[in-house]
Amino acid sequence: MNPELIFKLSSTIRDATHRPFKLQDALPVGGGCINLAYRLQGHDGTRYFLKLNDARRHAMFSSEAAGLEAIAATRALRVPRTIAHGTSDTHSFLALEHLELHSHGNAGLLGEQLATLHRHTAPRFGFAQDNFLGTTPQPNAWTDDWLTFWREQRLGFQLRLAAKNGCGGKLQTLGEKLLEILPALFADHNPQPSLLHGDLWSGNHAYLPDGTPVIFDPACYYGDRECDLAMTELFGGYPAAFYDTYRAAYPLDSGYATRRELYNLYHILNHVNLFGGSYARQAENMMERLLSETR
Repeated sequence: MNPELIFKLSSTIRDATHRPFKLQDALPVGGGCINLAYRLQGHDGTRYFLKLNDARRHAMFSSEAAGLEAIAATRALRVPRTIAHGTSDTHSFLALEHLELHSHGNAGLLGEQLATLHRHTAPRFGFAQDNFLGTTPQPNAWTDDWLTFWREQRLGFQLRLAAKNGCGGKLQTLGEKLLEILPALFADHNPQPSLLHGDLWSGNHAYLPDGTPVIFDPACYYGDRECDLAMTELFGGYPAAFYDTYRAAYPLDSGYATRRELYNLYHILNHVNLFGGSYARQAENMMERLLSETR
């Protein structure tokens, strides 16, 4: 790290915590494919977790902090405490509470606590600000109707972005047909606007040494709680105890299996826009299956 960034981090953390802090060590750690990540250690042994990117990515960190704070305010689930975020001349950063995390813990408790989080609702669908799914912008304008929100700000948004990225043809043809028949996939399903993590794949949860669940890297909004449940099943899945306790605490409506495919299509379309390749064919297959449900 350059001296200007070290000075900026030290002063920002010091101002946010109202405690003396001088950065002495920054150890690189795993932090995903988007950001650089470090364990910061101060002169007194205090540690923080740091995400680092270039300066133009600051909105990504400020919106992540807003999501973490929204979840923390419910007291339903443990999240890393936000310390500070900001920019230097060349970098943007997000400093978080440093937690010792493990891959195994009380998955049953995680299911119960997620159900509690989902009981925190709002009058409308959306969020106080737009945010990001990975590096993709995620619009969250407040909307009264869930079907409209999902069609315009989720599937429609990703399809329009894919078209701009050169993904036309079959993907767009199937997408247009799917948007037309969406009402048939929501028959007798009228979800409440629940507070969602928004990107709850298996890599975005862990456990403290005592087994307490922790979730992180949110893309929060108020939406159908089934969106979070669906995402947990997309890339690897969660332990069976998680699903058992969630369903016991907050049973799902009939038709979830079909809506799970629809909700996960959003994330696969996002992967089309981020990575291209085989994800386009996967998205097409998902849309074909969804269309077949209404024939």
